[in-house]
Amino acid sequence: MEKRHNNRPISLRQFQAAGGFWKEKMELVRKEVIPYQWEILNDRVEGASPSFCMRNFKVAGKLMCEKREKGADYEEPAYTFRGFEALPEDMDHLEDRFYGFVFQDSDFSKWVEAVAYSLVSHPDPQLEQTADEAIEIVCAAQLENGYLDTYYIINGMDKSFSNLKDHHELYCLGHLTEGAVAYYEATGKDKLLKAAMRFADYIDSCFGAEEGKCKGYPGHEIAEMALVRLYEVTGEERYLNLAKFFIDERGKRPYYFDCEEEVKQTDEERYQYYQSHRPVREQEEAVGHAVRAVYLYSGMADVARLTDDEQLKTACRRLWNSIVREKMYITGAIGATHIGESFSFPFDLPNDTAYAETCASIGLVFFARRMLEMEPDAVYADVMERALYNSVLSGMALDGKSFFYVNPLEALPEACHKDERKFHVKPIRQKWFGCACCPPNLARIISSVPAYAYSENEDTLFVHLHISGTITKQVGDQTAVFEVESGMPWNGNVSIVYKGEQPVRMKLAVRIPGWCEHWKADGLENYACTEEKGYYVITGEWKTGSRILFAFDMETRFYQADDRVREDYGKLAVMRGPVVYCAEEADNGNNLHLYEILPMHPVLESEVMVNGEKYPLLSVSARKKVTTKPDQQLYVKYRKPEYETAQLNMIPYFAWANRGENEMAVWFNKAEEN
Repeated sequence: MEKRHNNRPISLRQFQAAGGFWKEKMELVRKEVIPYQWEILNDRVEGASPSFCMRNFKVAGKLMCEKREKGADYEEPAYTFRGFEALPEDMDHLEDRFYGFVFQDSDFSKWVEAVAYSLVSHPDPQLEQTADEAIEIVCAAQLENGYLDTYYIINGMDKSFSNLKDHHELYCLGHLTEGAVAYYEATGKDKLLKAAMRFADYIDSCFGAEEGKCKGYPGHEIAEMALVRLYEVTGEERYLNLAKFFIDERGKRPYYFDCEEEVKQTDEERYQYYQSHRPVREQEEAVGHAVRAVYLYSGMADVARLTDDEQLKTACRRLWNSIVREKMYITGAIGATHIGESFSFPFDLPNDTAYAETCASIGLVFFARRMLEMEPDAVYADVMERALYNSVLSGMALDGKSFFYVNPLEALPEACHKDERKFHVKPIRQKWFGCACCPPNLARIISSVPAYAYSENEDTLFVHLHISGTITKQVGDQTAVFEVESGMPWNGNVSIVYKGEQPVRMKLAVRIPGWCEHWKADGLENYACTEEKGYYVITGEWKTGSRILFAFDMETRFYQADDRVREDYGKLAVMRGPVVYCAEEADNGNNLHLYEILPMHPVLESEVMVNGEKYPLLSVSARKKVTTKPDQQLYVKYRKPEYETAQLNMIPYFAWANRGENEMAVWFNKAEEN
């Protein structure tokens, strides 16, 4: 297959951060999150749920060492398949067996991927040495045939690949590959990359269209996009072919998962949870487990781009529209129900029981970037921006040391503790989870955010997210250098200065944010300018000192939902620029449900301190229902309500729950005005 590049993310080596919002977040990950998570992976944080991740690799490595020493005389011990369970408090007395969830290995892989991105922007010999030592531990566990999944290495290989639907071997391959490629690109060291290639080669020998090979596919997707990444770094087409096989095979009849479990075949359409109910090119609606879905769609977009598969591209667009037009929260969160961590039916977007897993928002960002690679269009970047500034960042505390798995749009602490329907909603973040997919996922995406902000083709640099930094780009045999200074997300002023030593003729495509109604640009006298799919394309010769100034109007705006979203009918949400705002009890007192917004009145702006950080505080005109002395009866005859004038103080949604347990809400009733 011909290797195609429509539009590729910049390498992190092409970007140098220069202050601003995302520089601060990247530094937080580098200084606090990565070291903290390394301690977590080694079970050294008091009060945090145990990880067992590195412990499992050490146990598997010990078994492999014994096997190598004893050679042919070695007999694998008999193990009982056991998963996560209650454990003794004294970690020193644990048995030499597997602990945790079947996908526990992936926590290391995501951590080392975040390390890799951090090392590119900020070389750190001590951190690199720690990662190298961790890689030695991981690689010591690999079987001679290349297999590398501690759950089966420790428990016994006789059941490997026997439960693709629920046991995450191919998922662990995917994350291992993502981390290995990133670490190779960051350091030039290929030990982990070779381990990932050996594992992928082993899987390629087991799965495929050829006679005698398994016709299965991942129950939890990610291998598809990871194999594409492995193909792009190695040039080995077998990895792209394997990714394409997994995508093409998915959903075919008879269902592989039926065959796997020896279930009688019927005409019933099922396995929506796994996005395996139909072949992917026939799927019309985003369904099932939200994280699995967007990981699959990301791999589909990758394969569609590289193989120029128009049917697959059309399916990607159709599934994208299903998500963003029917199933996405205003924060960019997806996955409305805790039942199966899944998408619900169209327009069912409850606020107080929202699941909105952090990983699902991150996966939506993955999907958006790959759609941008397939076809640059600002609608994808708009969603990517919305998710990053809101539902992604809300998953981590401002100090980087506690995390949300679930990101609701309304929270009442009493309900979180007493209502079983809302037990999945936590009013404060946790140090860690037994199922810890989200925290290291946050670390890797924040560390690599410049690769989402900027992309390029042969003669164009795309600015998808307006983040500060210096970007270099090769145009033929010349080097173009642009310095971007951005006030995002707090103000809409963006300066772009050409710093290259030689003049370069090329295009600069700057996204006009979908939330911005009024904007202007200065310094364009010597350029040809056009608007193309939400981008302002500036074409001409760039000379040292050339400066373009953008001013994007960032007024506070009130949003209403589609009338079919019953939970939000008659309600308003508040946004300023790309940031969604919420109200907390800490700034307003309790009973937030008594407030009604007056959208036609001015919004005042000031500042508020949250966990030592200053953030814009919006004071929205509102009225608050005056509650009278409670009647003895639960229901009484209607009487005209009384209201008092009020200000509803609102902070950025991502900053909520950093001041202890308190009420929070994004959507508020709209007051009827005369």
